[in-house]
Amino acid sequence: MRLLRSTDLALRLLMRLAVLGDATPTTREVAADMEVPYTHAAKVVAELQHQGLVVARRGRGGGLTLSERGRTASVGAVVRAFEGDGDVVECEGENPCPLSPGCRLRGALRRAQEAFYASLDPLTLADVTADPTGPLLLQIGVGRPL
Repeated sequence: MRLLRSTDLALRLLMRLAVLGDATPTTREVAADMEVPYTHAAKVVAELQHQGLVVARRGRGGGLTLSERGRTASVGAVVRAFEGDGDVVECEGENPCPLSPGCRLRGALRRAQEAFYASLDPLTLADVTADPTGPLLLQIGVGRPL
């Protein structure tokens, strides 16, 4: 399974915020540090806000911080929020698959997806930012003031 670019950025952004402590980077700073377009980072931040995982404050002294929910959310929940929990393959719709009534692949892919999420559900940001990852996250954008 391949994650959407927005899911990848959301996870990296949450991990970065988790290790920054009291620092409150702006969306523009995060985009520059992670070398992604500002517009893409802004869309991801907006979705993270909508999900209640990030708090964004405007103006002087503003920036991004993890919400309480963001601190405790499972990695699986974050991935589901961005990827959705729908079928891995589209078997119905405009051009339904002729194998759909008796296909065994669809069930196998669904079980694989469930196993994927089951492996991510117990993980929190604290788990995925423990050493050696945490110190590496702090090196992102080194030389740029936060």
